[in-house]
Amino acid sequence: MARYGIGGADVLGVTVAELRGLARELGRSHDLAAALWDSGVHEARILAGMVEDPAAVDGRQLDAWAAAFDSWDLCDQVCQNLVRRTPHAWAKALEWSARPEPFVKRAGFAVMAGLAVADRGSDDDRFEPFLRAVAERADDDRPLVRKGASWALRQVGKRSPGLRARAVATAQGLRSGGRGARWVGADALRELERPPRRPVAGGRGAHR
Repeated sequence: MARYGIGGADVLGVTVAELRGLARELGRSHDLAAALWDSGVHEARILAGMVEDPAAVDGRQLDAWAAAFDSWDLCDQVCQNLVRRTPHAWAKALEWSARPEPFVKRAGFAVMAGLAVADRGSDDDRFEPFLRAVAERADDDRPLVRKGASWALRQVGKRSPGLRARAVATAQGLRSGGRGARWVGADALRELERPPRRPVAGGRGAHR
């Protein structure tokens, strides 16, 4: 797993699919999540994010967990399974994306991406601060950070035609920035300027 940026003595090799199945059996539990996190075991911490009760989490706990992120998969799993579901998600996305620590900064962008996909009740204007944050903070040469910035920008842009136009403009502006910003702009534009896919006639079974 080290070749994928996942390593350390406390990695067991349990798959995410297996962890999801276990999380369904266990259900939500704030106390169990705390015990799993405190174990320090990589997969136990991913499972902690799956079983934690989003309503029981406060900002200090989220900050403490984010400070302990030590791999991109732990960061992304906790952000998608827990952070984006909490009342603190919108604030933490902006706060963390301004932080210097690489995994915390990536976490901010990961939460933006998660909200863009999952929060169907918010209007386009609510995502404007995310576009500004990417424009201001994407110039980072660290691969895991710039990939997170591109992820956030692409997911926001895919929400609606209006946000796609704003995201394309943001990406084009990044092309005139520093090396990290140029990479993010180019990477995002490869997807955002691609024509949207049209539904296949006959539905999902047409090619079976």
